Amino acid sequence: MGSVPEEVEVLSSDVFQGELKRDVGLRGLTMISLGSIIGSGWLLGALGAAESAGPASLLSWILAGAILGVLALVHAELGSTYPLSGGTARFPFLSFGALGGFTGGWMAWIQAVTIAPIEVEAALTYLESTSLHPGFVHSNGTLSGSGIAVAAVCMAIFTWINIMGVRWLAESNNITMIWKLAVPTLTIIVLLIVTFNGSNFSANSGGGFAPFGAKGIFAALPLGVVFALEGFEQAIQVGGESRNPQHDIHRAVIISMLIGTAIYLLLEVAFIGALNPKDIMHGWTNPIPGQGSFGPYASLATTAGVGWLATILYIDAVISPAGTGLVYSGTSSRLSYSLSRNGYWPPRLGQVDKRGVPFASLIFCWVIGMLVFLPFPSWAGMVGLVTAATVLMYAMAPPSLAALRRSDPDRPRPYRLPAAWFLAPLSFVCANFIVYWAGWNTIFWLYIFIIAGFVVFFVYQAVAPPGRKLHLHWRAASWIPPWLIGLGIISYLGQFPTSKPSSGWPFGIALLAKQDIPFWTDLIVVAAWSLVIYYWAARVAMPTEYVKQAVEVVDEEANLAALTQQHEAAPVA
Repeated sequence: MGSVPEEVEVLSSDVFQGELKRDVGLRGLTMISLGSIIGSGWLLGALGAAESAGPASLLSWILAGAILGVLALVHAELGSTYPLSGGTARFPFLSFGALGGFTGGWMAWIQAVTIAPIEVEAALTYLESTSLHPGFVHSNGTLSGSGIAVAAVCMAIFTWINIMGVRWLAESNNITMIWKLAVPTLTIIVLLIVTFNGSNFSANSGGGFAPFGAKGIFAALPLGVVFALEGFEQAIQVGGESRNPQHDIHRAVIISMLIGTAIYLLLEVAFIGALNPKDIMHGWTNPIPGQGSFGPYASLATTAGVGWLATILYIDAVISPAGTGLVYSGTSSRLSYSLSRNGYWPPRLGQVDKRGVPFASLIFCWVIGMLVFLPFPSWAGMVGLVTAATVLMYAMAPPSLAALRRSDPDRPRPYRLPAAWFLAPLSFVCANFIVYWAGWNTIFWLYIFIIAGFVVFFVYQAVAPPGRKLHLHWRAASWIPPWLIGLGIISYLGQFPTSKPSSGWPFGIALLAKQDIPFWTDLIVVAAWSLVIYYWAARVAMPTEYVKQAVEVVDEEANLAALTQQHEAAPVA
């Protein structure tokens, strides 16, 4: 199938059965994104950031918020312009063809399908720090047999709620979000009032405000900071189920990102201020001795004499991660659905049942999610891997935006990224910074997963029937291998990591960076390489003729013509 029309025909919605139901309004979309942002990251992320950067971890949160904020604006334009479920897997397909689209879609699916089990594991890990000591987690951070059994039940409940329909997902998430917003807010207020030590931010603390310098600030980002702030794109992943997508999607993305960043920044202020000055006098290696490393906020609340807050936090250790796991169980299935609709996976995964949900994809993601509970790295060890995969997914959006603005210039854009000529390449550079800061020990394993994905892709293409074989568009995707290989080489020769991470080595294998490229020079090299790749991608993107035909199929699936008659519909509560 070498011609463009044949390739577009593969995408036709006529191949698939069922139709997603547009049942979610602005509040539901906002809460879906915000529910993804506020999960286990707020319970466990502040400690890792403080250990890496000390009081300067505040700058880590500000930097992460700024970087992800710009990436969110890029996604806001794409999501409102092309309102499709599994959108982050669809935008690269429209702009870079089948092979480029699979790269972005595979990375999106890797991060989404692993987050629900990671959130469950975080909840069980947090419970280990209570007096109950249920025995769900081994000393090395992996789950015990009973822990896996409990985790399986949790994952099954998430899947069942999603099977009942997107309205169930939105309503259930709205309920949990009341709690998920209230508890962090309460924690901030109580800790600031009861036990705030302003000296913890000054030179009187161990090593001063920035004990590990700029390098520590950057290193903190992939150690839980970026992971915590991820999730704004979830409103886009259910874009095909938005009642008024062109009005609501970009608003949901922007609102959720602003609220999430504000909450996390205030939480870090409260966390550092609540530490015992004696525990950080000689450094930030272990700011909360003992079991506090598993339940830092609860330990601080107990030490401050507000045991009732500690009890609430232990309850929240189940509710917050569970709420995020519920959302990702649903959105990961939309990515499987979109990968099937693009022709990468069997058509069964792209079918929709009578409830308007991709049932087969939900079951498939539940099975894959269960594999994450095998003896892989602990929560902290998996966070770096998932963060790198997520940011690589985010990084596909800026080149896609540039390509689609050029190839589809007349399409109505409810939201337009201001100064896109500057912010789009800047956001691509910043995304590559975060991947680089994740370290060679993380990038190596991420590339192993990417290679495994391409093996599956080419095997499926080899055995797929003629109607499912894809023209791969090698030229349009020619920038991707040099991008990933170049970033890997820079990481190997760069500055991250230079010692064993506090979370341990992923899969028990030590992978230190060579440190041949000096600090600061390495960032210049990453930025320069990123700009080369960005403009290369914009130059080789798919031609206008292909994009127009592909977009026609997109519009048919999204049913945009009918939606223009429904803009006054009330949003789902």
